[in-house]
Amino acid sequence: MFGIMTPRRSIDAMGVSYLANAFLSREKEVNGEEDNLAKVVMLSSAGVTRPRWSDEKKEMFAGCADIPIVRLNPFGILDVKADSEEKLRQSNVNYSIFRPGGLNDNWPSGSRPVFSQGDIAVGRINRKDVATILVDILTTPEATGKTFEGVALAGYPPAVEGIGKALSRLQPDTAGIPSNEVLSASYNAMQQLLPGEKQDAAALAMGQTYEQLDKDEIGRLGKRGQENAEAAAPRPSS
Repeated sequence: MFGIMTPRRSIDAMGVSYLANAFLSREKEVNGEEDNLAKVVMLSSAGVTRPRWSDEKKEMFAGCADIPIVRLNPFGILDVKADSEEKLRQSNVNYSIFRPGGLNDNWPSGSRPVFSQGDIAVGRINRKDVATILVDILTTPEATGKTFEGVALAGYPPAVEGIGKALSRLQPDTAGIPSNEVLSASYNAMQQLLPGEKQDAAALAMGQTYEQLDKDEIGRLGKRGQENAEAAAPRPSS
């Protein structure tokens, strides 16, 4: 019988090191040159670092630090994913970590991805676009050694040349966390790309859409501050 997986015994917590070591042992040179493509591509999540931000930083970037998933952090899942990311970074295998924004199958697929760093992105992306990005990363050397977030800009088609040019503008993880000045510039731009008319992610309740917020409708998990977060967790399948 499959119950709700304890996060710290999940694949995020236990499997990353084994997977990285398996690929590390198989890394080799290709045509006499080092292959700089990612061997492990991790699908993480936007928001994984935010529960650990200082109060000052949370206040500075309230539009992404006070959103439902960060505010509630059910079962501590964001902390588990953040720890798993760090295990991958320390593994010495070529990697790439992609943190998509809110997954929404009603958001137009085939939309242009907008990438950022520093975990300040909030927005939507279709699961089909996430899958496309993950596959593209495998053949995009500009993604290697980098952690980045992504949301999709509806109404704008993807770049013809792929994601490499956009990712080439991002810093490798070895450069460290961007300064607050850099984060502020990215944050201010990303907040303008939020869905809906009110564009206030921090006002959302878990399970509430931007469209419901615009209409002052209650989301499926209740009012903000009264959400039933456990109702959103996977239930036993048999």
